[in-house]
Amino acid sequence: MASVRTVATTPYPDQRPGTSGLRKRVRVFLQPNYLENFVQAIFDAFPERRGGTLVLGGDGRHHNAEAIQVILRMAAANGFERVVVGRDGILSTPAASHLIRVRGAFGGIILSASHNPGGPEGDFGVKYNVGNGGPAPEAVTERIWAISRELREYRILEAEDLPLGRPGELRLGPMTVEVVDPVADYADLMERLFDFDRMRALFDSGLFRMRYDAMHAVTGPYAREILERRLGAPPGTVVNGEPLPDFGGGHPDPNLVHARALVEAMHGRDAPDFGAASDGDGDRNMILGRRFFVTPSDSLAVLAANAHRVPGYARGLAGVARSMPTSRALDRVAARLGIDCYETPTGWKFFGSLLDAGRITLCGEESFGTGSDHVREKDGLWAVLFWLNLLAVRREPVEAIVRAHWREHGRHYYQRHDYEGLDPDPAAALLEDLRRALPSLPGRRLGGLEVSAADDFAYTDPVSGERSERQGIRILFGEEARAVLRLSGTGTAGATLRLYLERYEPDPARHGLDPGEVLAPLAAAVDAIAGLRARLGRERPDVVT
Repeated sequence: MASVRTVATTPYPDQRPGTSGLRKRVRVFLQPNYLENFVQAIFDAFPERRGGTLVLGGDGRHHNAEAIQVILRMAAANGFERVVVGRDGILSTPAASHLIRVRGAFGGIILSASHNPGGPEGDFGVKYNVGNGGPAPEAVTERIWAISRELREYRILEAEDLPLGRPGELRLGPMTVEVVDPVADYADLMERLFDFDRMRALFDSGLFRMRYDAMHAVTGPYAREILERRLGAPPGTVVNGEPLPDFGGGHPDPNLVHARALVEAMHGRDAPDFGAASDGDGDRNMILGRRFFVTPSDSLAVLAANAHRVPGYARGLAGVARSMPTSRALDRVAARLGIDCYETPTGWKFFGSLLDAGRITLCGEESFGTGSDHVREKDGLWAVLFWLNLLAVRREPVEAIVRAHWREHGRHYYQRHDYEGLDPDPAAALLEDLRRALPSLPGRRLGGLEVSAADDFAYTDPVSGERSERQGIRILFGEEARAVLRLSGTGTAGATLRLYLERYEPDPARHGLDPGEVLAPLAAAVDAIAGLRARLGRERPDVVT
């Protein structure tokens, strides 16, 4: 008979969750009791968990399999009645969110560091999602952190590892472990949202080709089931479809830098009509046409403007939301549709209360994340299928759809500049100095641009009333342009400073310009204000998207 063991432990001071849970290097999680401490802190934050159901899974990165077994034994020792776990410990983040919702689960633990690298020298992460399927709100993550700093023991069942390779039910002490197909429920949900008959006909025509790069991450099995089996796309449409603990040595971030092979294929002489990629845990997406990149901000706006063409959204949109750094292209669509558009801080948890209250239907972030009210996470493959449905309905190339959108709404030239691996102290000092200078900026002219307003973005949730401050510095140059600076909360090595540049162009004759050239004067103005190059010691950003 398995018995519960109470293990004495010492708190770790660095277990404060960020915007997407606790992310550290694998070697940090391999420290004695590090994972166990954090999981116990999660469980202790919810005394009412006993008798409940927990959803559990991860993106298959290094340490995923071992961590799953530890968490199962801890869940059994902490009073859960049932754990629903993906086969072999695999679940994409949106699929986990869906399972939490359809099973009425108490919550879920997702093991992932999202788009961060994997492998023994890579990153690992643990995120807790609450009963609505979405990331834990700030009040919960702060409670978990407070408990972690005082933790003196954890509870775990003494038992052998469970075989998780086949769907079915297993017993672990007093708890039932239900192993489920990680793909089936999610794929069925997609069939209810999108017109699979029309998309199948697009592939059957023989006139349309697609390439989906799963980046050796979690969405490979999902994409093969949906695209190649249910929609009839030719075998080989999904590339890098086998999830690997180190993502095949690649960086599972679907952008123009890390998805280079896909970008080159889409710019080749025999390029497919449509290209897409998703990240480590399946919640991000990149959309490409033939020799054409769709910025995430534009993608969100195009989906909102065309939602009436898709079965699951033909009823109309209750409202839309975007993160503050995301371009204001969505705002113009919302104004045309006569619906509300909310501007929130970065972090998907801020969309949760708006979705639960029925105030919004679609939402998204500039960091390649798009989603809707079907789950409470961003959803990479969902966004790809939304685009595929539009292509099947409109029978136009990706580029033609986007350019038609620009003619109707104007083009928001947009870039994000990432300065990675910075010394955290100088990076934080730069932003603090800029905060102090904000009151003096309005009226200042730089390179033909005049600062109209400058602030540090703060947000009051219109549903919960929760207040979030210091969410990013905004420098506005009238309605024409703006810049945003903030430190990212998703990295594990040094600090990442992100600069977002946006300039609106209503004239269709000027929609074909190079974004870098259009935004160069704005970047120069920000450098003159903040001294980025001098203070960071960098002549240029590490990544531009």
